Amino acid sequence: MGRVEDKVVVITGAGSGLGEADAHRLSHEGARLVLTDINAEEGRRVADECIGEAIFFEQDVKEESSWPRLIEATVEAFGRLDVLVNNAGIAHIANIESAATDQWHDILRVHLDGTFFGCRSAIPEMTKSGGGSIINMSSVAALIGLSSYLAYSAAKGGIRSMTKSIASYCREEKNLIRCNSIHPGSISTPMVHDALERLSGIKLMEQEDPEATRKAMGIGEPLDVANMVLFLASEESKHINGAELVIDNGDTIRQMSR
Repeated sequence: MGRVEDKVVVITGAGSGLGEADAHRLSHEGARLVLTDINAEEGRRVADECIGEAIFFEQDVKEESSWPRLIEATVEAFGRLDVLVNNAGIAHIANIESAATDQWHDILRVHLDGTFFGCRSAIPEMTKSGGGSIINMSSVAALIGLSSYLAYSAAKGGIRSMTKSIASYCREEKNLIRCNSIHPGSISTPMVHDALERLSGIKLMEQEDPEATRKAMGIGEPLDVANMVLFLASEESKHINGAELVIDNGDTIRQMSR
C-alpha cells in the first residue's frame, strides 16, 4: 500500500476497460484521482467506487478547450498534478480499402489530438509541482500494424513516436517529467470483446467458462496493464523515460518470428 500515496493523477477514459482498472489500482495505492470520460454515468460510477479521493470530470479528449478546464479543476481540487494517464481511445474495424474518411479522422483526433492536448496541458503544471510522470496508452498495433485496424494502428504508432519526442524534450528541459508509452496486446476489455465477436465470432463473456477461455486464448486482464501504470506512476520508475513497455505475453515477438 502507498506506492503512489498522495500523488494527484488524471486518468482519461476512466469509465470502463483499462482506465477503470487503472483508477481502482492507483486508488488502492493512495493516489488522489481525477477521472475523465465522455460517458458521465460510467465515469461517476468508477469515481464513486474508488476507495480514496476521486472526482469525475466529463470530457471529450479531442476537444482542445476541455484540457485547460480539466487542469484548472485538478489544481483547484488537489493543488497540483503529478501523473497524467492518457488512456482514452476508440477503435473501428476497417482496413486500407474499407476505412471511411470520417472514421479515420475521428480515431486520429481521439488518440493523437487527445494525447497531444493532454501532454501539452500537463507539462507546465507538472513543472510547477517539481516533475511528474506522463503515461501514454499505445498498443502492439503501433509496433506491428493490424490489417483490420488501419486508423487505430496509425494513431497508436503516432502516440509511440510522440511519447519519445516528449521524453526527449523534458530531459533537455530538466523539468523532471518522464513520458513513457504502454503497448498492450489483447486484454479482456469491452473493446477486445467486440473485436473478437466481429472478427472471429467468439462471444467471450457468453462462454461456459469465460475466464478459462480467456486464459486459453492468452488474453490478459486489465489488472496486468494497471500494474504497469502503477509502476510508471510511482517513484520506482524514476529512471525510466521514453520507453515503450509491451504487455502482450510474447504475442508480438511470436508474430514477428513467423
